Amino acid sequence: MSPGSWRRRLRSTPARLTVLALATAIAVLVPMGMVGASAAGQASADPGWSGAREQAGITAAAAGRRNLTGTIETRTPGIDLIQVVGADHRVIAASPAARGRDPLSQVRPSPDHPRADVEVCATNTGRQCLRLAAVRLSPSPASPVVYAGRMVAPMALSRGFQLLWTAHIALLILLATAATWKITNRTLRPIQHMRAQLAAINVSDLSTRIPQSQGRGEIAQLARTINHTLGRLEQAKASTEQALQRQRQFASDASHELRTPLAGLRVRLEEAQMHPRDTDLSDLIGHALEDLDRVQDIMTDLLLLARLGATAPQATQHVDLTDLIRTETGRRADRHPTALNLADRVVVDAVPGQIARVLTNLLDNAQRHATSQVRVRLSRSATHAELVVSDDGDGVPPADRERIFQRFVRLDAARSRDRGGTGLGLAIARDIATAHHGTLHVHQAAMGGAGFVLRLPLSAPTGGRAE
Repeated sequence: MSPGSWRRRLRSTPARLTVLALATAIAVLVPMGMVGASAAGQASADPGWSGAREQAGITAAAAGRRNLTGTIETRTPGIDLIQVVGADHRVIAASPAARGRDPLSQVRPSPDHPRADVEVCATNTGRQCLRLAAVRLSPSPASPVVYAGRMVAPMALSRGFQLLWTAHIALLILLATAATWKITNRTLRPIQHMRAQLAAINVSDLSTRIPQSQGRGEIAQLARTINHTLGRLEQAKASTEQALQRQRQFASDASHELRTPLAGLRVRLEEAQMHPRDTDLSDLIGHALEDLDRVQDIMTDLLLLARLGATAPQATQHVDLTDLIRTETGRRADRHPTALNLADRVVVDAVPGQIARVLTNLLDNAQRHATSQVRVRLSRSATHAELVVSDDGDGVPPADRERIFQRFVRLDAARSRDRGGTGLGLAIARDIATAHHGTLHVHQAAMGGAGFVLRLPLSAPTGGRAE
């Protein structure tokens, strides 16, 4: 493995977690091991000390009852070295094993602390130690001291125990470190797979998904979240592509629609320039104004469509469709009569100017294509208001009933824009209906022509009465 790979592995999350686990194990287990070793060593030494203390107490009690001289009997098993030493460091009495020996210790307990534990190790060998319990008989300076104890080899046991304890602690640290490394790598392995799969996903194709397991674990939830995000990105990409396609198509159609009246205007002006004497100025100005009106209408409709798609919704208010329809139809001077069949007080939440524009566009379309009559019907269901504008013209073929709501769509001559429309009225009407959470579609009217149906949600009741 190259040095760069080693450096990357050491900087990885498993390596950092392993180092953290190692430091934690050392910080916790080493002090615990030291305390445990000390406690265990003390526990192993306590039986020897307790026997020495017991024998020293027995001998001190006997010396208090009578003067001990000569041989001292051993009452505690294992404690064979007993001496009663005077203040002048002279052995007054001793057990058989301690007879003829110098005082076992030079340590004399103080009057304030008449008992003491003494351990004396031979300096020449270092392998034998004398473990003694010393008891002072009285506070008097001339008080004898009783020593009781035995020879032990503590270091052998202590060293073996310490080695075993140290090996145990080291093994625990190694196990904790290895377990952390293995568990962390195994836990993060699915994330590494996800990272590799995400890196392989091409922005041009967002349909790929990463495998996800069943369950509620963090890895499974992460996989589901990533897949949901990819799904949303795919939908956003598709929506963006559709929007761009619509924008390109719209720009193409708009340029074509604007080119037609401008080209006609240019032809008339060039012809007037070439033949000024044969030009009727009044007729030229009239046709030029008509072309400019057409350009102005197209630009106005384009601006409205842009505002509907790009700006935030305007504040709505309660609109009585019954009054709105009567007002809008009353101010029109159409060539065909308009028959009204309106329910009373049909109230919706809407922008009044936009709903009036929908009605105007539908009436303009019906008047252009009607043979003799236009009808407007307004009714109310449990949740929606329904406005139907019908004419007795040729109608719309079923195959074209969705296409006519697209911008600048041409049908046959019977419904061509040569009869006055800009080609944007129905597209504007549907966009306004959609912005108001409603729908707009066309069907075959009972009169034989086209029937445009606008459905809008009714206003919520207020004060116990439908508004």
